[in-house]
Amino acid sequence: MKPLSRDALLIAAVAALALLARALPGPRTIDDAFITFRYSRSIVEGAGFVYNPGVQTLGTTTPLYTLLMAAFGAAFGTGADSFPWYALTANALADAATAALLLLIVKRLTGNAWAGALLGALWALSPVSVTFAVGGMETSLAILWLVAATYMHIAGRPVWTGAFIGLGYLTRIDSLLWIAPLLLWQLGEALNLPPANLRSAVPSPHGKGIGGEVRGWRAVWRTWLAAALVALPWTLFAWAYFGSPVPNSVGAKTVAYALPPGSAFLRLLQFYPIPFSEYDLFGAAGALAGLALYLPLTLVGLLFTARLLPRLLPFLFYPWLYMAAFSIANPLIFRWYIAPPLPALMVGVLAGVWALVDAAQAARPGWKIAPATLAALALLWGATSLSGWTLHPDHGFDRPAPKMAWHLIELYYRQMAETLVNDYGVTPQTRVAAGDIGAVGYFSRAYIVDTVGLVTPEMSAYYPADPALIPEGQNYAIPPQLILDTRPDFLVTMEAFVRLGLARDSRFQAEYALVAEIPTDFYGTGMRLYQRVP
Repeated sequence: MKPLSRDALLIAAVAALALLARALPGPRTIDDAFITFRYSRSIVEGAGFVYNPGVQTLGTTTPLYTLLMAAFGAAFGTGADSFPWYALTANALADAATAALLLLIVKRLTGNAWAGALLGALWALSPVSVTFAVGGMETSLAILWLVAATYMHIAGRPVWTGAFIGLGYLTRIDSLLWIAPLLLWQLGEALNLPPANLRSAVPSPHGKGIGGEVRGWRAVWRTWLAAALVALPWTLFAWAYFGSPVPNSVGAKTVAYALPPGSAFLRLLQFYPIPFSEYDLFGAAGALAGLALYLPLTLVGLLFTARLLPRLLPFLFYPWLYMAAFSIANPLIFRWYIAPPLPALMVGVLAGVWALVDAAQAARPGWKIAPATLAALALLWGATSLSGWTLHPDHGFDRPAPKMAWHLIELYYRQMAETLVNDYGVTPQTRVAAGDIGAVGYFSRAYIVDTVGLVTPEMSAYYPADPALIPEGQNYAIPPQLILDTRPDFLVTMEAFVRLGLARDSRFQAEYALVAEIPTDFYGTGMRLYQRVP
């Protein structure tokens, strides 16, 4: 038997590292993931693509991931603890593939497989990447399609490029932010516009391409046709079934949360300078150093890439288009929103470093500059990445996990859901209101009155809420009239969401009684359960 090549061994190593880094923590599921799981369970159990029975609203942002989880459920069962493990399995495999593809992309840019292996390993260990893989979110799958489409675009494989574009669109609609520059670049090549006429048709300056490369207008129409064949069936179904392929949650979040101007930009700006988790090891100094060093390195990396592998440029432009789009829209930046730009930010910084290495190596051909630089980067970025982990989390499984994989609130919401079922006999016909509906809805199986409006679009009419209802430091409050009009049987809420509104409302006090509370030091003083008085 022919022995495996070095590159194959490196690919296997980074993929195995990614699998291990996600299996080790176990599921630490984020609340929004449970929304998708409930949709998936409804499909398997025959209720249709619905959250609440009979209500055809697209409240999940990820139809493809929903269907994938439903496939797991149909094959292996729909037990309460099953879907988090299904999600972890799918995400671990997706991240392993992403790590391998990043290795190949960086090798094609630099000609050095070890540089690619370094980046693949850093993605495998990244606390951000691992957090949302074990958190049950669709983020890992969305990033895989981005990286896979980029690799196929570089290699001149338009059909595969289009297929991955279609899968990206079906996984998250904001994938359009990386799809658009990639398609525009391809169109520019077909029109023979600069910089396409430089070297964009060359897959890599280091070695041979994959072969069978398709260029020009043939590449454009094949890409678009493949993308349409993947994406169009769902789009037509969603228009017929939901009335729109755009998730209702997109508009609901826009009006429900109160945010000052520029908050999304500032939130992203906190994370862009620390792609390798520098803050966890060096604190604010690490973030400031990243801000001072990584932006110039990224600019150098863009020039380096434009000279050697210009088809990679749409990928490197994507984080900045992402930042611009979200800064203008100014939505609430949930934790998992910081993950999609991360691989491109990593590649951009490494490309800048490699440009300097190439220049230094040319000036000092007898020196081993590249191996020494890679060793130093492996020590530095490996240390910063691992510093974002903890051996013994203070909640959930007592197994090594990223520090940011915090899910205590979801554990408390599950406790409240089980209280509703076990102590109050809640059934699928019982109407339970909640602002965070994921774990409560999934584990209670109650009919959910979603006070944010993700799965109950009529709730958006109550927003924007009166700013006087929102405590300082918070961004959300439940409008009292929403509860008084809908009159749910129960309300599960954080204390801060009702402190200045419902908790002071005499009508609410007359109609509802506080029957359980879990003390907390986040989102107010506790998680509360109210019951409507007969």
